[in-house]
Amino acid sequence: MAVSLSSTTRRRPPPLDQAGLERLALRYVERFATTRGKLSAYLTRKIRERGWEGEPADPDGVAERMAALGYVDDRGFAEQKGAALGRRGYGARRVAETLRAAGLDAADAAPVLAQAQEGALESALRLARRKRIGPFAETPADAAQRARQLGQLLRAGHAPPLARRIVEARPGAILDEE
Repeated sequence: MAVSLSSTTRRRPPPLDQAGLERLALRYVERFATTRGKLSAYLTRKIRERGWEGEPADPDGVAERMAALGYVDDRGFAEQKGAALGRRGYGARRVAETLRAAGLDAADAAPVLAQAQEGALESALRLARRKRIGPFAETPADAAQRARQLGQLLRAGHAPPLARRIVEARPGAILDEE
């Protein structure tokens, strides 16, 4: 059986122009919750992959227009992402890293980071409960197990003193804010 060359090779899409870039941006924001930074990076990548035809491309301008139209809401994205990470037991440092990677500026991320720092103990205890660390363990952990548990809490973005306090807590202990 002979395979034709046309069926095995993909036809390259045509280069983008301003209208095509706008269509790509609309399609992206209808499918994903995003930020201006992530949308701009996506559009830049698409221009690099497909090429450009016409006036100089402005992916940042397209992202700003999408935000002005209300299709992109950086502050809303930050609040949703911060709340979701907090519910999963992640700490303020991990929330800050995630928001920075999403391309959010400091003004949009600041209220969410403040909220993450206020709820640090609750968030850390949520992760400890899920992983059965410290007060949620059935039996006291040995030194090697405590080191692994401390690493889990630190990688989740919790402050070292708080992580240490939770790992060193006896099973069944009640931790209060200090």
